[in-house]
Amino acid sequence: VSADLRVFSTAEEVDNVLLGVGGSSDVQQLLGFRQTKSSEELPKWKIQIQLMKPGTWVPVCWGVMCGAAASGNFQWFQAFPRDLLEVFACIVLSGPCLTGFTQVINDWYDREIDAINEPNRPIPSGRINGTDVAVQAGVLLVGGWALALKLDQLRGHEFPTLFLIALFGTFVSYIYSAPPLKLKANGWQGTYALGASYIALPWWAGQATFGELSLEIILVTLAYSVAGLGIAIVNDFKSIEGDTALGLKSLPVQFGVDTAKWITVATIDGFQIAIVAWLYSIGSEGYANVLALLILPQIYAQFKYFIPDPVKNDVKYQASAQPFLVLGILTAALAVGHNPYH
Repeated sequence: VSADLRVFSTAEEVDNVLLGVGGSSDVQQLLGFRQTKSSEELPKWKIQIQLMKPGTWVPVCWGVMCGAAASGNFQWFQAFPRDLLEVFACIVLSGPCLTGFTQVINDWYDREIDAINEPNRPIPSGRINGTDVAVQAGVLLVGGWALALKLDQLRGHEFPTLFLIALFGTFVSYIYSAPPLKLKANGWQGTYALGASYIALPWWAGQATFGELSLEIILVTLAYSVAGLGIAIVNDFKSIEGDTALGLKSLPVQFGVDTAKWITVATIDGFQIAIVAWLYSIGSEGYANVLALLILPQIYAQFKYFIPDPVKNDVKYQASAQPFLVLGILTAALAVGHNPYH
């Protein structure tokens, strides 16, 4: 499950926040962060890559690496190159294949809205038609499922754990984008599905590739995903006017800006603190202390940027706070991987 991560109001913000100094508009375009202008002519393969929004694969790939770390069995050197090739296959499965699939069908089901708000996107502009979408989505989906089955086979899984995770992720991604459920149209359901897609699902895939996935870890990562829900809410503030007009029930629309911004920081901070408490409970005090320290700069960024004006300062806030959030996820994963009972 993935959704569009376009939280940027200008191309300059994309350069500064995502691509670093010197990011080019061509790179932005391929990553899915900049629309193609109506006068621009692009080869079809570039448009198809743009439709898959490679920029949204990055947190999913990070989640896979966190899951591999949590298994306690991933080896950079001792099992070289086997472990490296298998984690790469899991990243391709989770990122380009299934996240790419999700982005393609998400744009297809948003084509009518995009025709009004973003008419130069690949589908409403006519650069990609329905047949192209069906073929591309089908290739990505089958490729992801095939990789999952192959990894199950390579790891000697009697129960096809990775394939079932892939099937579950596909199901959630479909109901996230497609009617009649279309979770993205409903604040809590859509934002939680988005949060879980970037934390729980890729973690499960990475850990299941190199170890066993316990019920406890499933529940812990689902809880951690509530922090991801908070990050997803951040993306909704600058879309309040459009969401209201289209009848989309984002949390800022339902609760208003002032209430929604406090819900956002409460979910981001509260569930990270809950993970700190859990780490203490399993005897991983050192990792718990590191995670607690990583929460502090996030709180600072919230009060400096987000709380005063979540609409104007969302990009500044995410650029300041999200690196500490993702490092915190890795910290929790390493704690699991180095804990003899988990």
